[in-house]
Amino acid sequence: MLPAIPSDGAHAIYMARGMPLATPSDRLVEDTFYVTEGIEVARQLLPVEKGVAFRAAAELAPGIGVDAGGRLYGTPDRAGTYAGRVQLCAGQSCTEERVTFVVLRNVPWDAGVLTFPGSAGRPLTGQIEIKGGPSGVLPTVSVTDYETLPDGVSIGPDGNIGGVPKVAGVSRVPVRICVAGNCAGVVVTLIVV
Repeated sequence: MLPAIPSDGAHAIYMARGMPLATPSDRLVEDTFYVTEGIEVARQLLPVEKGVAFRAAAELAPGIGVDAGGRLYGTPDRAGTYAGRVQLCAGQSCTEERVTFVVLRNVPWDAGVLTFPGSAGRPLTGQIEIKGGPSGVLPTVSVTDYETLPDGVSIGPDGNIGGVPKVAGVSRVPVRICVAGNCAGVVVTLIVV
């Protein structure tokens, strides 16, 4: 016996195109967030559709809430893994979505080597690493002033440095390193001879 299929217009369009219907877990771009105990949350819930408002019946995790625009706010005050529920509303229709917060203890960390030598016209490689921090959490790196990067060189969000510098010189590149919301600004020095 075949399952009953609703006869709404959206379902017919999806079925005609051979596309699966969205499930509640498909309504957010990201539903798991790694944050650090005692550090203010600066994240955003990103819906896959426009015109969505958010509501939560209670805190999503101890010390963390969400506003109608999807901005997560607050300071997590207890380490652990928490599942919260948030409603995504468009017009009069609301559906519930589960979000998970992994609140890590505030383990100090520091940037490792931040100076990388290279030669003009030759591949420059390197890796920005951290010392300390919570185990199993990868840092994210973002360049805060792209004008300071030497022509032909890039720094990826995983901290990989690569490319072929075109001219010699010393470049001091400001970057922001974040480990589960615990962020710091540092300067990466690229010495090209």
